[in-house]
Amino acid sequence: MDSLNNGYSRNVSLLTRDTLALVLAGGRGSRLYELTDWRAKPALYFGGKYRIVDFPLSNCINSGVRRMGVLTQYKAHSLIRHLVHGWSWFQAGGREFVEILPASQRVGGEWYRGTADAVYQNLDIIRTHSPRFVLVLSGDHVYKMDYGPFLAIHNETKADMSVSCVEVPCDEAAGQLGVMTVDENNRVIAFDEKPEKPNSIPGKPGFCLASMGNYVFNTEFLYEQLIKDADTKESQHDFGKNLIPAIIKDYRVYAYPFRDPQTGKQAYWRDVGTLDAYWEANMELVSVTPQLNLYDTQWPVFTHQTQAPPAKFVFDEDDRRGMATQSMVSGGCVVSGSTVKNSLLFSRCKTNAHAKISDSVLLPDVVIGEKARLKRCIIDSGSIIKDGMVIGEDHDLDRERGFRVTESGLTLVTPDMLDQQLHHTR
Repeated sequence: MDSLNNGYSRNVSLLTRDTLALVLAGGRGSRLYELTDWRAKPALYFGGKYRIVDFPLSNCINSGVRRMGVLTQYKAHSLIRHLVHGWSWFQAGGREFVEILPASQRVGGEWYRGTADAVYQNLDIIRTHSPRFVLVLSGDHVYKMDYGPFLAIHNETKADMSVSCVEVPCDEAAGQLGVMTVDENNRVIAFDEKPEKPNSIPGKPGFCLASMGNYVFNTEFLYEQLIKDADTKESQHDFGKNLIPAIIKDYRVYAYPFRDPQTGKQAYWRDVGTLDAYWEANMELVSVTPQLNLYDTQWPVFTHQTQAPPAKFVFDEDDRRGMATQSMVSGGCVVSGSTVKNSLLFSRCKTNAHAKISDSVLLPDVVIGEKARLKRCIIDSGSIIKDGMVIGEDHDLDRERGFRVTESGLTLVTPDMLDQQLHHTR
């Protein structure tokens, strides 16, 4: 049995080494509103110290896929800066690298017009690396996934293309995610991009099979289909809208259900594309045993390590005690005579005397003034909350002050809303 496992491992290793990964990281994330006014969605902070793009890149490294390109477009400065600072160490010659591939009008003088066009415009770069497989990854989602078995199943089924997928409630997928219909062998027989009424999984009403936006292509097949799509004038040049629906009838396209390898159940995957989803995914991390384990030494998540001193909690008086409970507090933070409950503080935040923060996400370099109170808030990086300001308790007042309040009662505050004209790219 061990020899069989070793043989399987060697096979997967050969497949991953012969794969080029392309991370699509050019999206704006418009449903995050002002949170992505000055940064692309993949550059958005997550989990106390990471950026969303760190998750697919870390998955690649941990899976043995060591050749990676990141395709950027929308307001990419902070994303590119993060990649340079946090990922430039990973350069080991032609066999291991992270390349930044910005939209640069390489073909026909156009910016990236869609996900398929973004890859098409880099075909010459793909050819220089001569991979056997191309792994196209969304840079918008938070999850930990071993791409090795994904590649192995793709190879074993002799697929032309494979799509990783998750089971999600139909009402969550409606209008938001690509939805697949498969036969008994997981061959894709229909693909609908963001349908308003997704087809349920047979025998599992209320749930559908949603695309994760992760694809494996045989490289020559990818070349052929991208060129064909580029020559189709009416196409929007998007994988989900155009390319996949066009090939499922005549070619072997298979779904790869993403499951926890230990339990066989649905694995952790979050599309943090709305303010509520982003807040909820961060809040899950402060629980005692979150489904996403950031402390797993066997599958580390890599990022740019901010040079900051340890977090500090100061004052221990009855009316002024620096404390945090059921929270994550990152390096460089100072909790000074204030109370933090069920919250995430990213790097270098400072909370001052008698402030009370609960159920909130504070992005880097936020300052909370004395006697301020925050409840169910997202505070964007660099924001300075004035002394005595109360946010999240009176939603009508929050709206009057120009803050964004979601239907669920979550309040977003950015420096621009506070007339702090940072126009930052952090």
